[in-house]
Amino acid sequence: MDPSQFLEGGAVGVSDETYAVCRTDRDHPDAFATIREGGETTVVLEGDAVDEIDADAVEPGWRRLTFEMDLPFELVGFLAAVATALAEADVSVFVLSSYATDHVLVKEEDLPTAVARLEELGCEVAD
Repeated sequence: MDPSQFLEGGAVGVSDETYAVCRTDRDHPDAFATIREGGETTVVLEGDAVDEIDADAVEPGWRRLTFEMDLPFELVGFLAAVATALAEADVSVFVLSSYATDHVLVKEEDLPTAVARLEELGCEVAD
């Protein structure tokens, strides 16, 4: 399967919210995402919830791009194609995947560049 088949005409939503990526030692009940690995917990919170968390490090100012399409598990290289295209435009990413949905977080100041690059790949980006 070719990732470009899914990128061409694929819907991408842009969050209204900004997010912060936080390194902490505990979960947060309002987290958009929680990742536990070894002795580290990372939570992704909407920007206004950051004041409520005890965190070792906080990286604020991210916007979420959600790929609103069904991607089969056997599809190889989808996120690699997205990440490469954004890297070529000098856009840093923080990637989250759930069972059925992929999200790419980009810094708010990089959002216009990221949207333009995704549109060049054939995505239909809606905010």
